[in-house]
Amino acid sequence: MPQKDYVRASRPKPANKNQSNTRNSRGSRAKAVSANKPWLLIALSSFVIIAFVFGLWFLKQQTPVNTDPVATTPTPTKPQTKDELPPKPVAEPYQYIQELENKEVTVELTEQRRSGPAQLQCGSFRQQSQAEAMKAQIAFAGITADVRRTEGTNGVWYRIILGPYESRRAATVDMNRLRQMGINTCQVRNWA
Repeated sequence: MPQKDYVRASRPKPANKNQSNTRNSRGSRAKAVSANKPWLLIALSSFVIIAFVFGLWFLKQQTPVNTDPVATTPTPTKPQTKDELPPKPVAEPYQYIQELENKEVTVELTEQRRSGPAQLQCGSFRQQSQAEAMKAQIAFAGITADVRRTEGTNGVWYRIILGPYESRRAATVDMNRLRQMGINTCQVRNWA
């Protein structure tokens, strides 16, 4: 099978003089016809627009049709059988209903042990000036605090104490208020 030369086939062939003259005459005739077509295009588009406007006007002139519901007679269907419930039993098959009506339930309540008085300790400092500064911050929250001096085996400490409170819950309320102010060092302790 001979090989085909695709490169040479894609090249344009030289035109004959006779063919080029016929092409030019065809092209000039096509240009002359296309030059006369704009009036045809304008006439066709104006006809479509006029037809569209007339269609809208025609639809607007139409009277609306009343669509009253037509009374239709129901078509006879098979008589429906009524779903009947089974007869009610004479005696209740379960006994728990009667047992629950007559049963008495006893519940033992354990008394909650009330916590005794409590206090908040919000800091412990070696210097009294630091303790007084913390007391002033607590005073901005609207809570009064005391600075107590304590002596231990490892020296003198100045503690900031709030309270006494009636319960740990009351102390926790003030501790949460101080946390909102940015003082997170408070701890609830039993008052002794």
